[in-house]
Amino acid sequence: MAYQIYLVRHGRTWYNEYQKMQGWSDTPLTNDGVEVAQKAAESLKNVNFAAALTSDMKRAVDTCRIITRRNRNDLVPQELSEFREQFYGFYEGRGIDESWFVIGKPHHAKSFAQIVQNYGFDATMDFVKEADPLHDAEDATEYWNRIERGFKKIDQIAKDGDKILLVTHSITILGLAYRYKAGDFELNDVPANASLTMLERDNGVNRVTKYNQSLL
Repeated sequence: MAYQIYLVRHGRTWYNEYQKMQGWSDTPLTNDGVEVAQKAAESLKNVNFAAALTSDMKRAVDTCRIITRRNRNDLVPQELSEFREQFYGFYEGRGIDESWFVIGKPHHAKSFAQIVQNYGFDATMDFVKEADPLHDAEDATEYWNRIERGFKKIDQIAKDGDKILLVTHSITILGLAYRYKAGDFELNDVPANASLTMLERDNGVNRVTKYNQSLL
């Protein structure tokens, strides 16, 4: 069985605006966040989605609802907690630049981009848990086990040839792109709010064929 997943990042939130680590924390969409979600909805209105799925974070749910209300099939979003962002533990709600500096410092890296470039995406996740004083943050194994449980749930929903909408988060989409990249594209930036990334799943095998495509 093969089907396509349209991965859309949620609209801009207040924590995005204030440059804070969001993870499992949740803040509402800004006015701009609603506007870009509406533009994404306009771009996707004629896609024949068989199902609309979303992370259970309110910012993703609200974005998904904006898209589905405009779509030709007017689907009811189904929430899947498995497609949340990575849990940042102690660093939830803290400044992004400061947090990644502290996380990367023991490894001689000063930013998220440097850590990923020097050590890879999974090691970056592991470093978050390592730096968390309480070690509550998710490491790569915990994170990918959760994501895989999510894909198994989608397998129970999807049929051969389906197009599935999945609204989720920036680092989740970036991680999927690193892990399953199958196209000629660069991964220099996190996906923009309300951008589109395409993932094909064929008998349990994932391929990301497009990344961070503008819907605006």
